[in-house]
Amino acid sequence: MISQLPGACIRALLMVAMVLTPSLLLPDVNSQVSDAFVLIALFAAVFVIVEYVSIYPGLIEFRSAPPFNRVRFLTLFTTLTLIALACSSKHEPSLLARLILAVGVLLGHSMDFPLSPIRLLIWILPEGTTLGQAQMVRAAAGLAYLTSLVGLTIFAIMIRVRGWPSPTGSFNVWINLPTFDPTAGGDVVKRLKRDGAVNILLGLILPYLTPPLAVYIANSYGVSMLESDLMTVWVMALWAFLPTSLFLRGIAMRRLALMISQKRRRLVSERGVPDPAFLPA
Repeated sequence: MISQLPGACIRALLMVAMVLTPSLLLPDVNSQVSDAFVLIALFAAVFVIVEYVSIYPGLIEFRSAPPFNRVRFLTLFTTLTLIALACSSKHEPSLLARLILAVGVLLGHSMDFPLSPIRLLIWILPEGTTLGQAQMVRAAAGLAYLTSLVGLTIFAIMIRVRGWPSPTGSFNVWINLPTFDPTAGGDVVKRLKRDGAVNILLGLILPYLTPPLAVYIANSYGVSMLESDLMTVWVMALWAFLPTSLFLRGIAMRRLALMISQKRRRLVSERGVPDPAFLPA
């Protein structure tokens, strides 16, 4: 446990940096909101330390199977930073901020086609939304999708190049999948494939479900993501990150199913086991 403490502290510091970066990049954040995000960052840091110091499974999946969580973290961190820089161009139009905003607008327009999630997002914006606000939302959506696609591509390359999760075929289900019970019944491979397919399907549907749900919640509480740039940054980043995270989880679980199937076939060829479905995962 003590040997894992330095790594857990580094991860906690990175989590604090991710949570506070949008507040630091945007100039119009009031002190109460900043204090709230400092508190959220502290809670996130404590949670990460507790998870990564413990040798027992917790809530974080694939804890001992890098770079799964690293890809997720970098994807969200990059998304928050890029959208925050794009939003800051309204107040401090630096060359970098204007360049990121221009790239986001270009990407947003290229992805704004009929039946696309970005078209739905623009369509449900509240009445009174200015052209500049709609343009900023479109740019944020384009940047968020760019980083999400890059994250998915990096993870797919890691699977192909490094043989993720393990080139030797070893994988600790108890530590890395604490919510998955391999003894719950049924073949593990079939369950992993099914869960992976469900996660990928949810990743496809979620960009269409979250905007109407967010509008309903906003109308119920009388708030809007356009009230502040900080809220825009977080809402747009999470809108793209949650489906990406589901995609990554689905790909990872189907990869595990493939790895177990290959290991079973290898054992069948070596030992002549008649029914590989009863072999351990």
